Amino acid sequence: MKKSLAILALAALAAGVNAQDKIVIKGSDTLGAKMVPQLAELYKEAGNDISFEIAAEGSSTAFTHLQASPADVGMSSRNVKDSEVEAFAAKGMELKDWTAAYDMIGVIVNEKSGIEELTLEQVEGIFTGDITDWSEVGGDAGPISVYTRNTSSGTYKSFQEMAMQKRDYGADTQKMAGNEQIAEEVAKNANGIGYVGLAYCEKDGIKPIAVDGVELKPKNAKDYPIARSLHYYTVNGKLSEAASKFLAWATTDEKAAEVVDRVGFIPASE
Repeated sequence: MKKSLAILALAALAAGVNAQDKIVIKGSDTLGAKMVPQLAELYKEAGNDISFEIAAEGSSTAFTHLQASPADVGMSSRNVKDSEVEAFAAKGMELKDWTAAYDMIGVIVNEKSGIEELTLEQVEGIFTGDITDWSEVGGDAGPISVYTRNTSSGTYKSFQEMAMQKRDYGADTQKMAGNEQIAEEVAKNANGIGYVGLAYCEKDGIKPIAVDGVELKPKNAKDYPIARSLHYYTVNGKLSEAASKFLAWATTDEKAAEVVDRVGFIPASE
C-alpha cells in the first residue's frame, strides 16, 4: 500500500513539473501563425526543456483566455481596450504589456493589378464601401473585391482605426480568419484587395502598394500611416518563471530579434 502511495506521489510530482514547464500562448493570428512558433522552436533548440501550446485565434481571445487562466501569455496585434483593463481589474487582476515587435499593415492587391499606390482617403473609401470600382481610383474598370480579417482580430480593429477613421466596414467585405487566408484570396482574384501584417506581404500573386506615397518597407515605418506595435500581455502575479524567462528572451535577445526580422516584422529593440 505504501509503495502504491509513493508511486502516486511521484506521478503527481512529475505531472506538476510538466505543467510548470509548459507555456500556453493564445491570441493574435498575426503573431501566432509564424513568429511565436518560430521563437518557441529556437528557444527549445537553445537547450530550454519547455513545451509550448500556441493557439492563433485572434487578439480578442488573448484577453478572454488570460482571464480564464488557460493561457500564460496573450498575443495581441492591438492595444488592450479600456473595457478589457476594467474587466481584469474587477477580478483583482492587473495586466503587464510586453512589446513583441513592430508592424506595418500592408494594403495588398493582386500582382496583375495596375494599382501601385493609393491615398489613405482612397483606402478608406474602398474598405467602407464608398468606392466600389477600380476605375474610381485610376485602375481598369471592374468591381473591387474587398477582403478583411474577422471581428475577433486585432488587425481588423487596428486597420479600422488607422485607415478608416473608425468607420464601419462595407457590407460587401469578405471576412477571413487570418493573414494568410487574405493573401491567398487576393492572389486568386485579379480585382481583390486586402490587408495583412508586414510578415505576410511576400506571397506569390500579391503585391503591397504604397499608401500616401510611402512604400511598405521597414525603413519607412515611422512615416507609413498604418503602422503599429505588437504585444504580449500577461497577468501580474500569475506568470510562471518559465514563461517570464521566455518572454524576457523573446523581447531582448539578439537571436530572437533575428527571428522577428526574418519572419518579416521589426524587432522591438529597433
